[in-house]
Amino acid sequence: MIKFLIFWDIFWRNWRRLLNKFLPGLKEKYDPDFIVWNSENLSSWKWPTLKHIKELEEIWFDCLTWWDHIFTNIKDIHNYLNNKNWIQIRPLNYFESKHFTAPWKWYKILEKNGKKILIVNLISWNLKDLVDNPFLRVEKLLEELKEKFDAIIIDFHKEFTSEGYMLSLFLDWKVGLVYWTHTHIQTNDEHILPGWTWMISDVWMIWAYNSSIGQSYDSRIIWFLSWLQLFAKPEQDMWPWVLFGIYVEIKKNKCVKIEKIRIEE
Repeated sequence: MIKFLIFWDIFWRNWRRLLNKFLPGLKEKYDPDFIVWNSENLSSWKWPTLKHIKELEEIWFDCLTWWDHIFTNIKDIHNYLNNKNWIQIRPLNYFESKHFTAPWKWYKILEKNGKKILIVNLISWNLKDLVDNPFLRVEKLLEELKEKFDAIIIDFHKEFTSEGYMLSLFLDWKVGLVYWTHTHIQTNDEHILPGWTWMISDVWMIWAYNSSIGQSYDSRIIWFLSWLQLFAKPEQDMWPWVLFGIYVEIKKNKCVKIEKIRIEE
């Protein structure tokens, strides 16, 4: 049995504060083998800085996935990503040609307590113009990797529910878990598919509860009324904060238990 805690979209200092506050209790309750996090907004809507990645390493995260803000702090993190001990991966299906290939690793193999797992990050075909088909790229990767894994996990950063459902069904029985990110709302459709693959449309984020993707109402409403981006973060003491995530158990690459996590501060 392999136990996972998974989070996504924990960003800005208050999100990190909340994680430090509640993660020890979650570790004690679930006793996870691996902890995974999508870090695309870790450093305030930007690709994570080296300082923030190191913070996560210290409190125990095994792998970080990401997506559309990944190259913002390229100078700060470039050398780290070329280190063999990195925990940050980038999406698999960037468009590639003879002229340019996106750098760095697009999957991570983790081994612990005699268990070997594979984590893969994918981008929706509908979010960027120049990305390859995520269905075909992940299928090719799974065919190329000849190793046997005790669990395979897919973080699919997607736009449309239909695309996410089809990818989950496409990978049913081939992987243990497909979870989706990007829409910033935890869904109520988690279930195990016929081939024992588990899926959920979105695991949600860690944020100020009465806000719009972490922005105060007064600043966010301006964008909806006029398209001016004058966003402002809510103050820590003015808002209730909420931590969301998922707990999953996988046995022989088949999901056997799922549980959503919600903690209100």
